[in-house]
Amino acid sequence: MAHLTAAPMEGLTGAVYRKLHHRFFGGADAYYIPFVTPTVEPKFTDRQLRELAPEVNSGIPVVPQLLSNRSADFIWAAKALGEMGYSEVNLNLGCPAGTVVAKGKGSGFLKDLYGLEKFLYEVFSADIPVPISIKTRLGWSDTAEFEDILKLYRKYPLSELIVHMRLKTDQYKGDARTQVLLNALDEIPFPLGVNGDLVTEADLKQADERFRHPHQLMVGRALMADPALFRKFKGGKPASAEEIRQFSKALYDGYTEAFGSRKNAMMRMKEYWFFQSCLFEENPSAFKRIFKSREEADFSAALDEIMSGGLLRDARFGWKKPL
Repeated sequence: MAHLTAAPMEGLTGAVYRKLHHRFFGGADAYYIPFVTPTVEPKFTDRQLRELAPEVNSGIPVVPQLLSNRSADFIWAAKALGEMGYSEVNLNLGCPAGTVVAKGKGSGFLKDLYGLEKFLYEVFSADIPVPISIKTRLGWSDTAEFEDILKLYRKYPLSELIVHMRLKTDQYKGDARTQVLLNALDEIPFPLGVNGDLVTEADLKQADERFRHPHQLMVGRALMADPALFRKFKGGKPASAEEIRQFSKALYDGYTEAFGSRKNAMMRMKEYWFFQSCLFEENPSAFKRIFKSREEADFSAALDEIMSGGLLRDARFGWKKPL
């Protein structure tokens, strides 16, 4: 059976979320830490160490992810992560955010295969003590690009290739381009990770079969919507309304401690509930009050009303509602 992994989502799958998801629901074989961008100065900042320090992730299976288009910066950071005890480093070649691709990083690096080849040559020629995996998209704007991208990756000993089955220009919209990856399976010599439109248990089971039992199935937004998804896939029970209530309270308290502000924590909880709302019965008025609330009492009252309506059986039922 494929490993089940939590995709890195900036602002959502940080240390607070990872600890609490692991405690409440489990089921993840690994959590990928949202990307860290190394700089010319060869040391991690205090802010970065709040996510990367080994003690922060004690007892949780995690993989750090780096975002860079400068080989020297990637090399020192990967070596430092190895010295910190990590057993893998992931290179982000998939992020489609405008502020990232404008700097030629993330999926923006896929527009410059000459530069990417130089980068990978220098990285894999360095004495980095940990395996390096890549998370990629199929290309920038045309699926035909994936052939040349794969040809480049095959030159190097990747420990794993995780493919988000969309183009940069797709962002996160539309259906994942599943057939493109299926057509390329025989050309991929590395352990494979599959990412994109894996929303339900049935999706995970189908992907495990269709992609010839890949090494991992990576889930992002759907795990935000249904935090018990991995547990259910492994034979466990769905989340109950009370379990979601307790998990949400713990997140709120955890963010409050991390941010030193109850109001800032509420802003982060609104981001979380943007996805979590998929799991609950339609209640336009209450959901509107969640996202417009300025006071904690209003936010909490809206959540109580939503959760009193009961859980949906399947996050897919409401998947298009908030997205």
